[in-house]
Amino acid sequence: MTDTNIPARKPARPYFSSGPCAKPPGWSCDKLATESLGRSHRSKLGKTRLQYSIDLIREVLRVPDSHRVGIVPASDTGAVEMAMWTMLGVRPVTLLAWESFGEGWVTDAVKQLKLDTTVLKADYGQIPDLLQVDWSNDVIFTWNGTTSGAKVPNGDWIADDRAGLCIADATSAVFAQDIDWNKIDVLTFSFQKVLGGEGAHGVLILGPRAVERLESYTPDRPLPKIFRMTKGGKLIEGIFKGETINTPSMLAMEDAIFALEWAKSIGGLDALKARANANAAALQKIVEDRDWLGNLVQDPAIRSNTSVCLTVEGADADFIKKFAKLLEDQDAAYDIAGYRDAPAGLRIWCGATVDTADIEALGPWLDWAYASLREDA
Repeated sequence: MTDTNIPARKPARPYFSSGPCAKPPGWSCDKLATESLGRSHRSKLGKTRLQYSIDLIREVLRVPDSHRVGIVPASDTGAVEMAMWTMLGVRPVTLLAWESFGEGWVTDAVKQLKLDTTVLKADYGQIPDLLQVDWSNDVIFTWNGTTSGAKVPNGDWIADDRAGLCIADATSAVFAQDIDWNKIDVLTFSFQKVLGGEGAHGVLILGPRAVERLESYTPDRPLPKIFRMTKGGKLIEGIFKGETINTPSMLAMEDAIFALEWAKSIGGLDALKARANANAAALQKIVEDRDWLGNLVQDPAIRSNTSVCLTVEGADADFIKKFAKLLEDQDAAYDIAGYRDAPAGLRIWCGATVDTADIEALGPWLDWAYASLREDA
């Protein structure tokens, strides 16, 4: 392999993983507040910092006062599982799946909870027909398919007069895409996606209809302690005031607070969405300028502006693995191979914590890796 055509400029921050994602610009460990470290999360200081993180989430995401925000265990997965195990079973459930995480919720609903289900599926790069959704059912879907790069176009398809609950796994959508809170009964995410925070903790946002369900319905299944959100038929309000169900990492929480404060400092939600859109546009220009690159999601209306999935002409899984390793070895791009269950291709994170200049600098490196592998073929 020749090095003569190695690009002169590298991305300053070559962190393009779709989770955990790039830290916010300017981040460093020594900028995190440390007063809460080594203190009990039940102390006045600990609860104050947890409540502060909740307040920041509400402010940046513009979550209405009607919705409760809580920090919960086990990342976005834990937040979705909490909703499923505690709320589902009253009525039939419709599940939408077009990538691996949506498929995971199908498995839980069908094989573990054994619910009365309707499953609407689509291949990677597409989404199901949203007009087929029956809103007399509870409905679960991923707002943005992290492993496929396909998202719902908006919330217009969600019925205002729905009888069932609308449960949205939005972990790679929030802070980058518009969320209509009137359409949402349950929304979940984790810090390590668009905020570039640390993993391990999830965020569970409940609308009034979800709270009513929790207080009026007792599942006939055993519930692990970390799933229980009611006591004596009433919501445990402390969960949504910084009194977490189990011990949180205060270091992870301080890291999330840093990211949320950064988001506020640059202009809040509008600025975050603008950064993600600029990054996605810069990557799209790279794709359009190269006949060997394409979009897995061909319809721009449902194409993610965060987890962008690309096709590579003639590539199989082995080619993509070598492609990603070449760039990692050069410290030009980290973790850009597509998800293992997705069609062979690249996945490049374009969320708000990535700088557009780094996306632009990536283009020549993609050319170099592709040419290098083709030369050796």
